[in-house]
Amino acid sequence: MIKIQIREARIQDANFIHRLNCREMGYAYPLEKTIEKLEKILGSPHDKVYVAEFQDSVVGYVHANDYDLLYAPSMKNIMGIAVSSDFKRQGAGTALLKAVEEWAKKSGASGIRLVSGADRTGAHEFYRQFGFGKGKPQLNFKKIF
Repeated sequence: MIKIQIREARIQDANFIHRLNCREMGYAYPLEKTIEKLEKILGSPHDKVYVAEFQDSVVGYVHANDYDLLYAPSMKNIMGIAVSSDFKRQGAGTALLKAVEEWAKKSGASGIRLVSGADRTGAHEFYRQFGFGKGKPQLNFKKIF
């Protein structure tokens, strides 16, 4: 396995994150907007973005935030995780999830949750191997303005 370093994201990582969003997740969100969002998220005490770095290039990232409800203990919510196709099955995704897990434990959260697209069966198996269990079936609704 190659040597992947995990660190908190910096604004200079926006280009790499944008590329991962486009290539690995299929989100063609504009780079300028990605930079704006990353800047805002990096300044939030309720969010963390970790990157997986190999030889000075970001090859993956995870964004997690606080998940607080009136009917359940506090958790962390994974908003997005992406790893370059060239680096899958080399430990980057696992290391990113471990970083979120450490943050969750340090902050007193009771666990981690995530939502994954129904057709992403390979990702589902990866999450199961990391210890995630299947939650209740849900539908995802949006109202765009």
